[in-house]
Amino acid sequence: MTEKELKKMSRAELLELLIEQMEENVRLQQELNRVTAELDNRQILLQNAGSIAQAALELNKVFEAADAAARQYVESICRLVDEEKRNADERKSGHGEKA
Repeated sequence: MTEKELKKMSRAELLELLIEQMEENVRLQQELNRVTAELDNRQILLQNAGSIAQAALELNKVFEAADAAARQYVESICRLVDEEKRNADERKSGHGEKA
């Protein structure tokens, strides 16, 4: 709307136009608030997704370390069992020789 058109309008028309503009401003502000809140929620979701991914990587490291420790423990037990068997066999063969 041009300045010339505005000057031709009555006070009532100008007030009506002002009210319409104020209502539009309120509507746009509400829309902006809604979109801003939605954006904030998406950013939180993205941050959480990153945090979850990071936590998963950290858990994988913990599980890998636990798995390695368990394998070492089993290997150690197997060596001890083998050693005990050898010792038992040596004792048996040693007793057999003495007898």
